[in-house]
Amino acid sequence: MKGMSDVGKSAIASAVIDSEEARRAQEAADSSADLPARKINVDAMKITQHYDKYTPENHEVWGIIYKKRMEQLVEFGSDVFLSGAKAINLRSDRVPPLKDVNARLNELTGWSSHGVPGYLPPKPFFAFLAQRQFPTTVTVRPKAQMDYLPEPDIIHDVFGHVPLHADPVFADFLQTYGKAALHTTSNHHTERLARLFWFTVEFGLIQESGKLKLYGSGLISSEGEGHHALESPKVDRRPFELERVCETTFEIDHYQPILYVLESFEQLRDAMQTYAERVLDEAGKLDELEAVAK
Repeated sequence: MKGMSDVGKSAIASAVIDSEEARRAQEAADSSADLPARKINVDAMKITQHYDKYTPENHEVWGIIYKKRMEQLVEFGSDVFLSGAKAINLRSDRVPPLKDVNARLNELTGWSSHGVPGYLPPKPFFAFLAQRQFPTTVTVRPKAQMDYLPEPDIIHDVFGHVPLHADPVFADFLQTYGKAALHTTSNHHTERLARLFWFTVEFGLIQESGKLKLYGSGLISSEGEGHHALESPKVDRRPFELERVCETTFEIDHYQPILYVLESFEQLRDAMQTYAERVLDEAGKLDELEAVAK
């Protein structure tokens, strides 16, 4: 997720975010890190996707990675990811315009993606999710760093994340997650929720039609991680069980040695609903789940 102490400092240098608007948005994000949930204004953190500022190299990098990843994903990507990518009309020949993505996404699940200048602190990030909005990095990684980039870019965010937002079950899970993470006042729950995000949204596996498939954005958008997750004998692939997931620590600087496998996205949604009820009840915010239930 987009939460780091040095917010914005490692964002990719790009004309797409070289503007006073982007600087103000980053300041708004930074200053929201410790605000109460009710005072967080996500609109102040959004920026325009200046599509005309993408370079030919930006579109080329998108296309190279799109085509390379789809070679594996057409067989080993989750059916939900593949249908979502088609539904929002991701193409290999261009960086996706967010306005086009949102025109399709909003009709399907009420979600939308919005440009942000770089990393967001955790609470503003969760505030976006709680409103069925996804804060989206609009920069594109350099050609020299196509295989690995420590920070998110539009390839990780839109190619890796957004297709799943077109699925109603996953969309409900993610909003419920955002509400629980935004409103909890417990460091214990905050840590557990970070682990849940890591092992599902970022590095999740799922069984579909008797085959192990990828759905986590870190696996979808990274060739090395994707192949390692499915093929390496060094990976401990465990059945998903929420309590066990929340107790499992993770490290970010190497391929993942432990991954969790869903039976279905309904399993994830229902487990999250139960956990969120507990978290929000403790925080006195149980009514925050009503919008998701409707």
